[in-house]
Amino acid sequence: MWGFVVYLSLLVVCGSIGCPCDSPELCQQITQQRDFEVFVFDVGGKTWKSYNWSMVTTVATFGKYDAELMCYAHSQGARVVLKGDVPLSYIVDPDNRTAWITDKVNLAKSQFMDGINIDIEQAVENGSLEYYALTALVKETTEAFHREIPGSQVSFDVAWSPKCIDKRCYDYVAIAESCDLLFVMSYDEQSQIMDDCIAMANAPLAQTLEAYDQYLDMKINPKKIVMGVPWYGYDYPCLNFSQEGVCSVAKVPFRGAPCSDAAGKQKTYKWLMQQVDSSFSGRLWDEKQQAPYFNYKDQSGQIHQVWYDDPQSICPKADAVKAKGLRGIGMWNGNILDYSDEPVARQQTAMMWNALLGC
Repeated sequence: MWGFVVYLSLLVVCGSIGCPCDSPELCQQITQQRDFEVFVFDVGGKTWKSYNWSMVTTVATFGKYDAELMCYAHSQGARVVLKGDVPLSYIVDPDNRTAWITDKVNLAKSQFMDGINIDIEQAVENGSLEYYALTALVKETTEAFHREIPGSQVSFDVAWSPKCIDKRCYDYVAIAESCDLLFVMSYDEQSQIMDDCIAMANAPLAQTLEAYDQYLDMKINPKKIVMGVPWYGYDYPCLNFSQEGVCSVAKVPFRGAPCSDAAGKQKTYKWLMQQVDSSFSGRLWDEKQQAPYFNYKDQSGQIHQVWYDDPQSICPKADAVKAKGLRGIGMWNGNILDYSDEPVARQQTAMMWNALLGC
């Protein structure tokens, strides 16, 4: 009887009791570090079943907890990590910070997760209380996860450039030193439009790649940097559409800028591929921004201009990941391709996954 009690105690410690997987081994954390990271954000649903799992290394779960996803990812040797977000004003207090970290560690353990992705996109002034609190949060979170879940991964999402984009003036060097990965969100690059209020590419190539040089110039280890690319675009209603095809958009301010991409609506790659076929322009290509776009009229007759990324615009970015020696690549988000069995959709989806590996 005593031996049975000891056996049960060991099961509880090892996390086997309560494991939702068919095999208890699948509830063990993934600790292997891959040489090349393919980091996927998942926002819920079951489209993950159609991901290219031969490529995926980490899934950041931004939807509801899905035990089936965790079990399957582990069967493929891929990590599954929590989303971490908290008001910075709250964690200025060290006790609040410790409580938040403890809660996340316990949640990760209870859900058999492999780490956390800290997604804090709040405006922060350089040298403010929030500035130091955020730096401390990343350091303390990483220490706690590494201690409590050996081999776990802590990543932090940063803007496409370290130049106080969207007033996110963080201590990027200290944060990068503390955590395992920086996921650079190389999209929404028109969140602050200071020049003419016109529709433009979501992630123009030259601007995108220059920002990685800015991160590297700060002596941040390239092996900690993951490039994020968009699997979505922006649909802009045009207030005026010039003979040259320039689309003037409404002035929607954001964090001090007079205009922003909030003048448009985010559209999934699935929608984009359907809409471009019925557009009056067809797919167009902007040589300067190295990005595709198209124009269409809505039911009221208003012209819209849609900018997005596709394999042609993603490939050179993926090539730059290897050329600059970065840790890997990922996307926002994995769910928004067309995973139906329709032949054209299947080909388009396969091409988007393959584009992550370069041209």
